[in-house]
Amino acid sequence: MNVLIFSGCLDKREHAISKRIANYLMQQLQLAGHVPTVYFISDHDIPLFDFAWQTPPAVIREMSDIFLHAEVQIWMTPLYHGSMTGAMKNCLDWLEVTRKCSPPYLEGKIIGLICWADGLHALQGVNAMDPVVKALRAWVLPFCVPIIKQNLFNDSAESISKEYKQKLDLMLDLLVSKRIEVIV
Repeated sequence: MNVLIFSGCLDKREHAISKRIANYLMQQLQLAGHVPTVYFISDHDIPLFDFAWQTPPAVIREMSDIFLHAEVQIWMTPLYHGSMTGAMKNCLDWLEVTRKCSPPYLEGKIIGLICWADGLHALQGVNAMDPVVKALRAWVLPFCVPIIKQNLFNDSAESISKEYKQKLDLMLDLLVSKRIEVIV
C-alpha cells in the first residue's frame, strides 16, 4: 500500500520532531511491507496559492501527484497559534488543481492526523486539519494522535516513548489494515 506521510513543519533540523516522527512511521510501514512516501513541506519551494496561475508550476503538479497517488495519508504539524502551519495550509490549498481529476480532490482517501504542542492544546491542530480533509472530500481516520511534546520521547530523549509508539502504531494499523473501508 502506498502511504503518504505529509509534514507541515518548517523545521529542517535532522533531529526535528517532524523528522523523528516521520522516520518512526516510515520504518514501521516498511517493516509491514508498505511503501511510504515522506513529503516535508520544508524541502519544497511551494509558492503562495494563487488562482491567477494559468498552468500550475511543476512543483505543484509533482506535489499533487504525490497526494493523488497515495492510498492513505498521514498529515502532521506542530501547533501554530491554534492551527496547522500556514505553509501546510497553503500547500493543501494548491490541491485545488485536482478539482477536475476523476475522482476530484482526495475523494475517498483516509487521512490520519497528528499534531504536537508544548501543552495540552495539540488537539486544536487536529481540529484545524479536520475540515480541510473533509473539504478535499477525504475521510478523517476516527483516531488521531495529539502529542504533548514533553512526553513524546523517553527519558533519554533518544527514542519515541512507549506511550506514543503505541498510539502511532494503532494509527498505522487502522490506516493500512483495511478494517476501515470507504464506499465512494
